[in-house]
Amino acid sequence: MNIPIRSIQPADNPFLAKIVKDTLAEFGANHPGTVYYDPTTDALYELFQTKRAAYFVAEINNKIVGGGGIYPTEGLPADTCELVKMYLLPQARGTGLGRTLIERSIDFAKEAGYKNVYLESMLELKQALKVYAKFGFEYLKGPMGNSGHTGCSLWMLKKLND
Repeated sequence: MNIPIRSIQPADNPFLAKIVKDTLAEFGANHPGTVYYDPTTDALYELFQTKRAAYFVAEINNKIVGGGGIYPTEGLPADTCELVKMYLLPQARGTGLGRTLIERSIDFAKEAGYKNVYLESMLELKQALKVYAKFGFEYLKGPMGNSGHTGCSLWMLKKLND
């Protein structure tokens, strides 16, 4: 399946916020301290105008079905970025689209000069955790940086090869 993936646009904000919040609610992961309650979730385009950040949007039949990106989260080492806001609608899962979004994000991270990609997740997102492990993300004992997402209980890091 050839699914178009493009950079985020201002008009995408309400669609992406709904996908993020609906997905977290679907898996019972809409806890305080997560992106569900983060005000930046409603303004992703503006958030990703940050230097060395990128957010990729996937569409099927001109309808946004998900996205994901890279962000230089506060408090992380300068050579480390965070894989963030990686969410897909149910009809887009199992199509390889998540893998494609992660690959695109990792490619951007390498191009931007990062050496490591960090992520935060939750036990409720079991399928995503399996995908991250296949990409070589390894579990950490605690969080890195200052994402403000205290509702996340799992942390992973992938070292990028040159």
